[in-house]
Amino acid sequence: MKLLIQGGRVIDPASAFDRMADVAIADGKILAIGALPAGFAPDQTVDATGCIVAPGLVDLSVRLGGGLASELAAAVAGGVTSVVCPPDTQPVLDVPGLVEMLHYRSQQLNLARVFPLGALTRKLEGEVLAEMVGLTEAGCVGFSQAEVPLANTQVMQRALQYASTFGFTVWLRPQELHLGKGVAASGPLATRLGLSGVPVAAETIALHTIFELVRATKARVHLCRISSAAGVELVRQAKAEGLPVTCDVSINSLHLTDLDIGFFDSRMRVTPVLRQQRDRDALRAALADGTIDALVSDHTPVDEDAKALPFAESESGATGLELLLSLTLKWAQDSGVNLSDALATITRRPAGVLGASVGAMAGQLGTLTAGAVADLCVFDAAAHWVVQPDALRSQGKHTPFGGYELPGQVRATVVGGQLAFDSTS
Repeated sequence: MKLLIQGGRVIDPASAFDRMADVAIADGKILAIGALPAGFAPDQTVDATGCIVAPGLVDLSVRLGGGLASELAAAVAGGVTSVVCPPDTQPVLDVPGLVEMLHYRSQQLNLARVFPLGALTRKLEGEVLAEMVGLTEAGCVGFSQAEVPLANTQVMQRALQYASTFGFTVWLRPQELHLGKGVAASGPLATRLGLSGVPVAAETIALHTIFELVRATKARVHLCRISSAAGVELVRQAKAEGLPVTCDVSINSLHLTDLDIGFFDSRMRVTPVLRQQRDRDALRAALADGTIDALVSDHTPVDEDAKALPFAESESGATGLELLLSLTLKWAQDSGVNLSDALATITRRPAGVLGASVGAMAGQLGTLTAGAVADLCVFDAAAHWVVQPDALRSQGKHTPFGGYELPGQVRATVVGGQLAFDSTS
């Protein structure tokens, strides 16, 4: 199929390309940007007049528990063309057959690409390492405990030693097991509401442990959803030291604080917990200066019954796939970050975190260059929309941002040269 994206402003943060241009696509690849090849006759044309044409978004934290078809439909509606799926699915992704089945099902849908993380330990129980080589051969891009902290430091050491030997990346959310059992950030608000608190030390203690083991093993580690100013500073020091670490932050932590919990609003029950304004400000600055590598939706669909419980008993999580682009643009506007640099946090930079782990796709995600895979997002940066949870395509309708007016509306999403979403159809 030949596709033409016509009349848009093409922005590719990876190559610093930013100008009005047409994009010609054929056989799933970008054929040309700018002057069209002689004799190019498209089968389909997308009018991008007044819109931005950007690389497809790469989201490093997407749970697909709401149903694969609905969640991947939500992804392309949000301009997301590649998603990384944590291993805490049902059942847990700890054997190659389950990973292969997920790949097959997702490919049949012809929507967003799915890059699964394998379980670091069998059934995420934290004692016996999963078979990393077999899971990698089945298509896993890394290994994770999801939200289940490793209580046994020796197991973590062995996991990092093994991963380092084979060049695998271990994805860890830094949270000390016992200190991290609360439901709100430690502080005046949690005390006033009588909610069990999670101190910043739950994150920093875990980070110190991880960094010591990285020094010893030389393993590559991606830190998932940093949430505190103190955590940011430790990551900054680790990177300055040259440790092979990267990290991301959730759209929830980037925009919200513990005060948004209000009077036990269960929509604000997310993981990691929402912290104070000084933490949010530090996260925003660190994303802008590159200390934090990527912004993620942390998409976690939660059903109605699980959110209807009292705050401390309700299930943690929020839908976010369809909000990632708009909340990135809002952060950029609030922080004075230019559009290309903002888009880099959800395209080039998360693609860089994945690196060679995506195999043949390495170097092709998160960029718009001739010869690269044709994953694109066409959006109107000037358009505004009000978040109406019931209108979201995800089966999870709960979001902290319901009722917010946000900038940026996706008009079309192209995955592998095929039009996966078109708002005009």
